[in-house]
Amino acid sequence: MALKIRLQRHGTSHRPFYRMVVTEANARRDGRFVELLGTYEPQASRPENELNLKIDRVEYWKSVGAKTTDTAESLLRRARREIDGVIPKEKSKKEEKQIEQAVVAEEAAEPIVEAEEAEAVAEETTEACSLPEAETVEAEAEETEASAEEASKES
Repeated sequence: MALKIRLQRHGTSHRPFYRMVVTEANARRDGRFVELLGTYEPQASRPENELNLKIDRVEYWKSVGAKTTDTAESLLRRARREIDGVIPKEKSKKEEKQIEQAVVAEEAAEPIVEAEEAEAVAEETTEACSLPEAETVEAEAEETEASAEEASKES
């Protein structure tokens, strides 16, 4: 008895729905099957509902000797990539809006904290500095002149 992992077509016209099954190779396309391994709905309303497979059972049946059809194999590769994170699962519009709102809320909260921190740092620096700015600039200029004179004396 040769086993195949293949798709059974269900659903209505222009609205297909597939079941991935293990069946005998000579059984009809939509006929008897040994085990249901998952579903594939190409026109699903939510992207996360498009492909649902029991990969561990698929691996079991392949180890027993079942052969996959080309389409079934491509769906298996796609499911494995989604699990491994190579292809991120598509998010629904509702999830995207929630993420966007959270980002906007975080951005709105951050400038307030940064402004408060900047004010605190500015207060600390003015308290720590006892000399007016004009005096510090003059002192720096005198130091550079003195170092230039020493360098000229050494050469």
